[in-house]
Amino acid sequence: MKSHQTTQTMKPATAAKKLGVYLPATPAEFQEGVVSRAELTELQANPPEWLRELRRSGPHPRPVVAAKLGVSIAGLARGGMTEPLTTEQIETLKQQRPEWLEKEQATQAEVRKEAARLKEGKAGRS
Repeated sequence: MKSHQTTQTMKPATAAKKLGVYLPATPAEFQEGVVSRAELTELQANPPEWLRELRRSGPHPRPVVAAKLGVSIAGLARGGMTEPLTTEQIETLKQQRPEWLEKEQATQAEVRKEAARLKEGKAGRS
């Protein structure tokens, strides 16, 4: 008996998440179709111009915005940042350094420091 392989596909939202882009900013044909694993791999290896432009200037999804600002996604929400931001808006925030951003960056630094301390402690016990 011969088994046939079915092509694995994903919803556009899943593909956009894996590509690190904001779905509503993608072209209509991307939003309306399904993406196979092979297509996703091709998009990652050889991104078309629209994907390069989205990654370069945005708008960016919350996980990307949070990473670029050095805060958590929850920190973004606490700071009132619920909408996707462009690279230009992110750079402006970095320059303006609002109080909420400084506080959230400090919180994130503490979380990372504690995680590193716990990891070291675990490694030391092994």
